[in-house]
Amino acid sequence: MKRWKYIAGAFIAFSLTACSNKIMDDINENLNDPKDVTAINELPSVLVETAVGTAGTDIAWYASVFIEHNVGTWGQMQDADTRVGVTSSSLGNNNWNSAYDNLMILADMIKKCSPSGTEPKNAAVLGMAQVLMAYNLAVVTDVWGQVPYSEALRGLEIPQPKYDKQQDIYKKVILPLLDQAIANFAKPVSGDIEQGLATKDLLFHGDIDLWTKSAWSLKARYNLHLINVDPASADAAAAAIEKGFASTDDGMVFRVYNSSAIGQNPWFQFAVDRNLLCAGKTLYDLMMARQDPRVSAYFTLLNGVVKPAPSGTATTGQANYSQSKFSNRKTPATSALEPTPLMTYHELKFIEAELLAKKGADFKPALKAAVVAGFEYHKLTGGEAYFDSHVLPLLGNVVADNVKEIITQKYIAFYEAESIEAYNDYRRTGYPQMQNPKNIDAAYGFVQRLPYPTSEESANSQNMPKISVFKDKIWWAGGKE
Repeated sequence: MKRWKYIAGAFIAFSLTACSNKIMDDINENLNDPKDVTAINELPSVLVETAVGTAGTDIAWYASVFIEHNVGTWGQMQDADTRVGVTSSSLGNNNWNSAYDNLMILADMIKKCSPSGTEPKNAAVLGMAQVLMAYNLAVVTDVWGQVPYSEALRGLEIPQPKYDKQQDIYKKVILPLLDQAIANFAKPVSGDIEQGLATKDLLFHGDIDLWTKSAWSLKARYNLHLINVDPASADAAAAAIEKGFASTDDGMVFRVYNSSAIGQNPWFQFAVDRNLLCAGKTLYDLMMARQDPRVSAYFTLLNGVVKPAPSGTATTGQANYSQSKFSNRKTPATSALEPTPLMTYHELKFIEAELLAKKGADFKPALKAAVVAGFEYHKLTGGEAYFDSHVLPLLGNVVADNVKEIITQKYIAFYEAESIEAYNDYRRTGYPQMQNPKNIDAAYGFVQRLPYPTSEESANSQNMPKISVFKDKIWWAGGKE
């Protein structure tokens, strides 16, 4: 009896303790930070991070300086323009970390929505995650070259993942992901998922047709990147164009910005907070040579005229030159809400024009459509007249000259938020000619890629390739790996 009482007392004491611990666990749990989230509820986060962290901040800002859309006239952007500190591992550090955080979430979404996952019937969100995985991974490998993937995104399981070749990332991951996404978009969408996507999908509000067109359009872009290293990719890109965007309304463009300090376009925030960029003379001169009417829409005036900054030799200061009207800190009502293009209809038409020109086919209708769409993207008129009067006379029978003009027109249309892809085009084609004297300086040169970040140097240096940002091109731009 005494033994039973002892056992019973111990049981009661244990129960009270266990109950107390459970209550404390419940009290200490942050209900706003759940341990598991459905894939559809992860979608808004990865879309915002793709538009802002991957496409809209440091990588794009530095690319705009390297490609001479803009000129750095102050702080770290002037350092980039004059090649001081370009080899620093802090350059791009934030974007590397945010991109891999985003890739980790996307990998989780793909795992959940795959046949063996917890949401096997969620094919629509699976397809979206696959498109965004391909997009984010492409930006990462395009600016860094070899990067971790096959052993990455596993947390502590493999803390020091190997670096994969860029050709493997493109051919075994990026392009297959887009094919898988297209197949998943063809599957039926359940009513509850469709309803949820109307608010969770910040890009297309659940329009699967636009997601499908985006996947095909990105296939065209990424196959275009490969045409110098894989001749078959030209035909693959041409085939993808036919199923891609059909009008300016179809573009993969992130528009969910607002006037609050934490909800504004990142280019505008950068201009307000730092004010380090001015309009590039290289771009301005190309536009003036073509009597491009967009000059007045692109650049602010200084003492009544556009005064662009020369790359590499600009005077230090934050008020010496004209700046972009799209990220103008003095016009928050419009600049704070400027959308972020992930891929546009005019890009797709420029790709089509380039492919046709290289085949010796009639490329002029596609080029005209691209130029006009570039005007329309910025809500400008006059694209047809500009093409007929100032672009058409520059075109002839020499393929190389025609391709040069196509890329130049694309370069002009891409100012400034599409600077990453303009950077890719230049590394792939060498067009248009850059004017920064540092590009031919024996100690420097054109910046072919970003340096690997500090986080990798400290955590994974044994696997990290040793590269020169000035000499070592990425694989699809003619480099070795």
